[in-house]
Amino acid sequence: MESITGFSLGELEHVLISWGEQAFRADQIFSWIYKKKALDFSSMSDLSAGLRSKLKDNFSLFVIKPVKSVKSKDGTEKFLFALSDGDLIESVIIPTDERVTACISTQVGCKYKCSFCASGISGFRRNLTCAEIIQQILFLNNRKKITHIVFMGTGEPLDNYDAVLKAIRIINSKESLNIGARRITISTSGVAPGIRKLIGEDLQFELSVSLHSADDAVRSKLMPINKIYPLNILISACGEYIKKTGRQITFEYVLIKNLNSDIHSCQKLVALIQGLRLVKVNLIPANIVKECRIEPPGKIEIQMFRNHLSKHKIPATLRKSRGEDIEAACGQLRLSNSNIKNQISK
Repeated sequence: MESITGFSLGELEHVLISWGEQAFRADQIFSWIYKKKALDFSSMSDLSAGLRSKLKDNFSLFVIKPVKSVKSKDGTEKFLFALSDGDLIESVIIPTDERVTACISTQVGCKYKCSFCASGISGFRRNLTCAEIIQQILFLNNRKKITHIVFMGTGEPLDNYDAVLKAIRIINSKESLNIGARRITISTSGVAPGIRKLIGEDLQFELSVSLHSADDAVRSKLMPINKIYPLNILISACGEYIKKTGRQITFEYVLIKNLNSDIHSCQKLVALIQGLRLVKVNLIPANIVKECRIEPPGKIEIQMFRNHLSKHKIPATLRKSRGEDIEAACGQLRLSNSNIKNQISK
């Protein structure tokens, strides 16, 4: 049964009108779902009993089910969800003093198999629906009021373009969660055609590009997608995006010991992106993922890398590791609990 959370306000109005209902009922339903945090149709008390019954007969509300959660000593909380077909996805709440960020998955597994990420180890299964994406956000928002959303969980958002953009438009709308577009970040591993497609969208969301190396050979080793969209194609798409939208791009750069964290690697990074306007670099010490056999560099090497970027007027931030004690890196909870799927399917 289709979930009602996959419908935009306009689509829901169309359905209700076809049922002989007035269009404003869609606003009421949206208010119950997104503002009053309704968990079932029966609680929507300002709707007629007949309409509530019809909604229940034609739509589901929640199609994802929480099956496990782990909470870090730093407040980061990770959730494992079972989907209606038994597949598993994960989402994370990351609280700070200034904001509460929801990290959301867009696919079951990932096809790109970056060498430092656990998401692709068990392979790619399918895209998530718009409803499955939104329900992660609703669940997390019911736990703690979300102020920011990053599509940086399992999967490649630009490979599930239509569902992701539809979900963003819904949660951005004033009738829904009314989360500002500038508080929503799309992260991509470097799908150049998708970056160019985003130029035509009328939303001022943030764009984050996983770079991780300015050398094609090293990046291809880290990220097989580089064989499809090598650096010259990727940087060209990024330059076009910046020029036509006037929006900044953040380059994500995971620092991995003995691979991409020395000064020579930093010099190549400077040469690659220095000509772009409106860019910054987010440095991320690698998470220790035993299946990937990687580890972060030492603090001195990290600081030297950051200082070299600053010397060349490239803004650089250092992301503080969160949730290390609960394996909060992408795909780790799903990978370590793959037996749950087998239990659900039995």
